[in-house]
Amino acid sequence: MWQRLSFRTQLFLPLGAGFLAALVLGGILLQVFATGQLADENEPARRSTRTIATALNNALRASDDPQKTLQAFVQSLDISSDIQFRAVEAGPIPIVKDGLRNLQAVPQWFLNLLTMPDLDAASPVVIDGRHVGDIVFVPDLSADLFEKWVGFLALTSLIVVLMVLTGTIAYLFAGSVVRPLQHLGEGLTRIRRGDYATPIPVGGPPEIRRSCEAANALSETLAQLSQDNRDLLHRLVSLQDDERRDLARELHDELGPLLFSIRAGTISLIEASPPAGNLGNSAEEVLQSVEALQQTNRRILDRLRPLYIEELGLETSVQTLLRNFRKQAPHIGLTAAIDPSLNAIDGTLAQTVYRVIQEALTNVLRHAGASNADVQAAILGEALVIEVSDDGGGFPEGNLFGRGLTGMHERVRALSGSLSLLRADDRTYVRCHLPAEKARDAPV
Repeated sequence: MWQRLSFRTQLFLPLGAGFLAALVLGGILLQVFATGQLADENEPARRSTRTIATALNNALRASDDPQKTLQAFVQSLDISSDIQFRAVEAGPIPIVKDGLRNLQAVPQWFLNLLTMPDLDAASPVVIDGRHVGDIVFVPDLSADLFEKWVGFLALTSLIVVLMVLTGTIAYLFAGSVVRPLQHLGEGLTRIRRGDYATPIPVGGPPEIRRSCEAANALSETLAQLSQDNRDLLHRLVSLQDDERRDLARELHDELGPLLFSIRAGTISLIEASPPAGNLGNSAEEVLQSVEALQQTNRRILDRLRPLYIEELGLETSVQTLLRNFRKQAPHIGLTAAIDPSLNAIDGTLAQTVYRVIQEALTNVLRHAGASNADVQAAILGEALVIEVSDDGGGFPEGNLFGRGLTGMHERVRALSGSLSLLRADDRTYVRCHLPAEKARDAPV
């Protein structure tokens, strides 16, 4: 649970708990020591009460008129004094809490926290052996309690001020640490996604600055490696195209004439043979096999290198590819939207666009089991977007790219593009994005 909290929360919680503990401890200490302090402060007055009572009793014994002497003493007492004479007829002696005055500024809950000391003192006054009253000490603790309340407020205010001040400093300190860490995390996320162009801001404590500098150095290294990898892939694709071109030339120049010669000889043999007989049937079978070989040779040549892209243009070549697909798979409803401006593209980019669409349609025909398919190809700004979708059964789990799409993925990466395969709304999508302007000038 603690590990899930943010850095600021982990920093503020101990600080807040410490200040709260200090406040509670201060209140406990105030409660513990307030009782003894109040008792010590009023102890001299209690002793004075006993001294006054002793002196008064001595004076009454020596007086000719004790009653008059007592009355004179009572009249001499200040009504606001803590030491008073209380006659027996006046009832029981009041306790300290009954004498509290001027405590409107002190809340009751604070008074309930304090334990009042036993400060009541009463010394009997005797005339002729008869108890006529008491000299009592009932102190007014209002001022003392108000002083304790002010001290408690001062302690609380000090703790609150320190909490706010420390919290502000901690917040600023946490921000100076967390912000560079956030930048570092965002930068590492960009690096993981392949964005090496945006540097990570360098800031914060020296340890974090060194980490940011190391991450930027790593990003530069990965950018160089990525560029080298793209160059290598581009070179590999170029070599593959060269090999395909050479192989297509060999098939066209060598195998094509041979098949044509066999076909021409077979036709001559059929024409020279009797209308019936085993020889005529065998010649017909050879002719059918030769024609099948010629068709197969043309398909192989188209897959190896569609030479008519350079002659007819990419858009026209793609339309021809779509017509051949419709003839080959009439049970699949094919819709398409091909941007005519694709004819302006040539070179490696044109070859890649054609092969992506070709490979995607081949997968639809062989593996999807679809009844409908759709092809979209257009130039949007500086990007060339290709999307081939179908309503088939989708791709096997854990096998996103087969051999054909893996090869296309490498070709697309060589042109700094992206190729993705996804499933949404019961349809399978092959999506390709290529930087048209960047790839248009790439060498073949």
